Amino acid sequence: MTSLHPSSTKEDILEFLLKHGEATASALANHFKVSAQAIRRHLKDLEAEALIEHQSIQEGMGRPNNLYRLSRRGRERFPGQYDQFAVSLLDALNETVGKEQMSTVLRKQWERKAQEYQHQLGNGSLAERVERLVELRKREGYMAEWRAVEPEAEESAPQYLVEEYNCAISQIAESFPTVCGHELEMFEVALPDCDVTRTHWQAEGEHRCGYLIQAKADAKD
Repeated sequence: MTSLHPSSTKEDILEFLLKHGEATASALANHFKVSAQAIRRHLKDLEAEALIEHQSIQEGMGRPNNLYRLSRRGRERFPGQYDQFAVSLLDALNETVGKEQMSTVLRKQWERKAQEYQHQLGNGSLAERVERLVELRKREGYMAEWRAVEPEAEESAPQYLVEEYNCAISQIAESFPTVCGHELEMFEVALPDCDVTRTHWQAEGEHRCGYLIQAKADAKD
């Protein structure tokens, strides 16, 4: 049985929970090919550092099983988090100009960002542009991935799923949830020949945000 360096194993556990949402100790042990005892030591240390939390689930007549997930502090370990100053600045701006004007300011910001994305994505097939978009998001602190999705009908346009496991603006989104809606609009502007649909949303308690990107019927990949 192979063993990983303790410190790297803990980071790997945090990243696994970030991507999968939650897991049991046995599932983690199987995934990393280490003993259950070693995994439990790491989980105990991570919980002591308040980086993870657990809930007990009852399966059958046996002992309850612990299901582990990242705590808020654990999520904040990942890069790209806006600091509290940015949130305080937006709060002050909101108090100064009012809710309606604040909404206009945020929309202008995302419209500008969408235009930047569209320029950076350039031309090429939809698959190439989606790949570039994911690389841009990674540089900004999002743990993003993408994959092709098999269309339901054979004649349907190409589809791609973009999933982001780490929200680089989570602190801002908590105070100003409208920014999440602007992100969806931003992708639609960046990929004008596509329909973009939200499939998963961290703001609604899921462990990732997901976007289904599909070429419009009159567009070709």
